[in-house]
Amino acid sequence: MKKLFTCGLLLLSLTGMAQKKANKGWIQLFNGKDLTGWDVKIRGHQLNENYGNTFRVEDGLLKVRYDQYSNFNEQYGHIFYNKNYSAYVVMVEYRFVGEQVAGGPGWALRNSGIMLHGQSAASMGKDQDFPISLEEQLLAGNGKDPRNTANLCTPGTNVVMNGKLIKDHCISSTSKTYHGEQWVRAGALVLGDSVIKHFVFNDTVIVYNKPQVGGGSVSDADSKLLVEGKLLKEGSISLQSESHPVDFRKVQLFDLSPYVGDPVKLDAILRKLQQQGKQLK
Repeated sequence: MKKLFTCGLLLLSLTGMAQKKANKGWIQLFNGKDLTGWDVKIRGHQLNENYGNTFRVEDGLLKVRYDQYSNFNEQYGHIFYNKNYSAYVVMVEYRFVGEQVAGGPGWALRNSGIMLHGQSAASMGKDQDFPISLEEQLLAGNGKDPRNTANLCTPGTNVVMNGKLIKDHCISSTSKTYHGEQWVRAGALVLGDSVIKHFVFNDTVIVYNKPQVGGGSVSDADSKLLVEGKLLKEGSISLQSESHPVDFRKVQLFDLSPYVGDPVKLDAILRKLQQQGKQLK
C-alpha cells in the first residue's frame, strides 16, 4: 500500500474531472432539482424538520439560508446524504454569500463544512450540535486577513498525522485564502480508516491517517458510538449550516470501494482519473 500512497494520490489534476458533465463514474449526490436522497438534522429539532427552510434548492443550487430565522440561537444544522461510503473522492463547488444571520458566532463567519465518516442523521440526539465526524472546514476570507480553507476539525474524533495522535480540535490546511463570494472547488480523497486527503482546486492541502473516535464527548450522541479509539472505516457525508449563507452548485462522489481490495487496480483508477483531469479545462 505504501507504493499506492506515494504514486497514486497526488490529486493535482483529479479535481478538473468534475468539470465534465455526466462524467462516467461520478455520482451526483445533489441532482440540481431537489433534496431527494438527503436527510436534514438541525439542533433542537426532530429528524427531517427543515426548520426555517434552511436547506433549499433554488436556481439549480443547494442553498443554506436563514431568512426565516429571527436569531440563529445555536441551531447548527447538517444535511446528510442517505448512504454511507468508505472509499471515495467527494467534491463540492461552494461559495459564501450575503451576511451572517443575527446571533451567529464570530468564528462561524463564512464558515461551513463537509462532514466525512460521520454518524447517521437518525443517530443524532435532538439537541446534538455536530455529528461525530471529520469536518473538512470550508472558509472564506474577510477581504483582508489570511484564512485557510479545507482545514480539519474533529467533533468527537481524533486523527494521526506523521505517526502522532492529534487531539487538537482544528488543524489548519496549507490552502490559500479565497475572499468574497467566489466559487471554490474542494473535496477529499477518503480510503477507509487508512488515509484521508483534503484538496482545494489542484492542491492537496492536508493529509491525515487512522481517523478514530475520541476528543471528548459529543452531546446527546448515542453512547454506542463513543468508543474511544474506534477506527472510522465508513460513515455519512453531510454539509453544514453554521449561520452564514452558502451555496453549493456541485456535490458529487467517485466511489472507490470496488478497487480497494486490489491496490494495483486502485492505483490504476487514480492514475486514470488524474490523467483525464489533465485533459480537461
